[in-house]
Amino acid sequence: MHDQQSSATRDRLGDPSDEWRAYQGAPTGTDIECKGWRQEAALRMLNNNLDPEVAERPEDLVVYGGTGRAARSWDAYDAILTELRDLDDDETLLVQSGKPVGTFPTHERAPRVLIANSNLVGRWDDWEHFHELEAEGKIMYGQMTAGSWAYIGTQGIIQGTYETLAELARQHYDADLRGKLVVTGGLGGMSGAQPLAVTMNRGVCIAAEVQADRIERRVETDYLMEFADSLDEALENAKAAIDAGEPYSVGVQMNAADMLEELLARDEIPDVVTDQTSAHDELEGYYPSGYTVEEADRLREDDPEAYVDASLDTMERHVQAILDLQDAGAIAFEYGNNIRGQVQDHRGMTTAFDFPGFVPAYIRPMFCRGRGPFRWAALSGDPADIHRTDEAIRELFPDHESLMRWIDLAQEQVSFQGLPSRVCWLGYATDDDGLTERARFALKINDLVASGEVSAPVVVTRDHLDAGSVASPYRETEAMRDGTDAVADWPILNALLNTAAGADIVSVHDGGGVGIGNSLHTNNHVVLDGSDLAAKKARAVFTTDPGMGVVRHADAGYEDALDEATRSNVRIPMRDHDAAERAGRAAEDVEPAARGDE
Repeated sequence: MHDQQSSATRDRLGDPSDEWRAYQGAPTGTDIECKGWRQEAALRMLNNNLDPEVAERPEDLVVYGGTGRAARSWDAYDAILTELRDLDDDETLLVQSGKPVGTFPTHERAPRVLIANSNLVGRWDDWEHFHELEAEGKIMYGQMTAGSWAYIGTQGIIQGTYETLAELARQHYDADLRGKLVVTGGLGGMSGAQPLAVTMNRGVCIAAEVQADRIERRVETDYLMEFADSLDEALENAKAAIDAGEPYSVGVQMNAADMLEELLARDEIPDVVTDQTSAHDELEGYYPSGYTVEEADRLREDDPEAYVDASLDTMERHVQAILDLQDAGAIAFEYGNNIRGQVQDHRGMTTAFDFPGFVPAYIRPMFCRGRGPFRWAALSGDPADIHRTDEAIRELFPDHESLMRWIDLAQEQVSFQGLPSRVCWLGYATDDDGLTERARFALKINDLVASGEVSAPVVVTRDHLDAGSVASPYRETEAMRDGTDAVADWPILNALLNTAAGADIVSVHDGGGVGIGNSLHTNNHVVLDGSDLAAKKARAVFTTDPGMGVVRHADAGYEDALDEATRSNVRIPMRDHDAAERAGRAAEDVEPAARGDE
């Protein structure tokens, strides 16, 4: 795999840890090296992030997204492992941008690990100041799930991509993408889910990617069907699949902007166009046109300012091509990489936002009901444990048609990477006992661990693409109904509330997915070890976490969220207060008339 790290960066990181070389992924089985399963889960998930099957460049501590790291340096990684092994059941480890900075006595229900990554005070919250600090070894970019030790490979993002395209198909076509061509860019750790999500929806996908090894990896792991030698070959095969009504995906090694411009020149207009390159980071995430990968890597190291200019120039062409394809009849949307914001901010492109982001276009109604990516990993390393939890999903939600279809597709088509894991979108919707969907499923898993039907504890976490855990005006909170796109109180409340509820790891990050200064987001883990304590924590966290999505969107005035709050008995204080005041005023209006009648 190519090395895009500068010599200064390699010096700052140090040589890869001997412990990491020995692990080569998460430890598995039922024997533990920490003092409890909650600490052991943190150790295993950190190492799962850095499994060569999972991470993009684990030797550089990079998990995905260009520079999203799991630890600040290899010395910090070693120190984290030491602290986790020594951590008692009533202590909490503090991790600041990938470096352990303290351990304090707390209590058994408190988180075992608290993490803060990449956070800067507003006036200094930009890439320039961040890179200055990063060069001095004082901060680390944690992306979203890299720095919170929650990444599970492309298998973790696949359902979100599937759900997005399924909703697009429901809105624009006859329920699926059969006979439709989707073109996109990027086949990295997150973007690599795109071709499989398209074929799961019965569509045809052409994906541009500049790095050949990424295309090869997606073919090897069954996320992509073929690697074409040219755009001509990719188009020929795609058209054959469209004519046959068969799902198909193909990768072509070329710059995404170049590919879209070539499609326009040939008048080959796709049905859908999007992009998931790492455009949020113009220096280390995005490749400019006109260079080979090797040439671009040398330019980045020799003249980073020239590299950034070339990247932004290419992004401007890239966005213009998407707009031109949209004008020609394609359905266009941005897939959360801030490419529109980059060219608006740095190139003054006033039309950049003339195509929507995927959240307001397709996902927000689910967020209003607290639905989002609930994911779990089998700490045993045994795929049979995940298959048993799949059956538990079927037992609990037999009438949830789309969820049943997803489980069938995931079992057939999603390859495990690192620890066997699964993801499905569950929400708040409570049952007769007041248990949310997420709580019901988590408690079921905990029972399976307690009974031995699942051989070792399971850790539940999620992506940051969730209903109430993020403020990101170019992505999750784009175009909020009440104009509160940039209000960051909500993710902070989410982290505080999940800490109070007893999550085992809680983390707060800046910038994931869209770049420093453009978002604030949080994550959490809950370890289901079969204990009564785990059940209490699961019941609490999987009420508070999706509940934040309901109250956040109810506060913004979304009817779906207000409806969910009413249906599931979520208290909305100001709504209840206003209703009581209205009732009181109505009673006062009636009372004098009643006295007059007497």
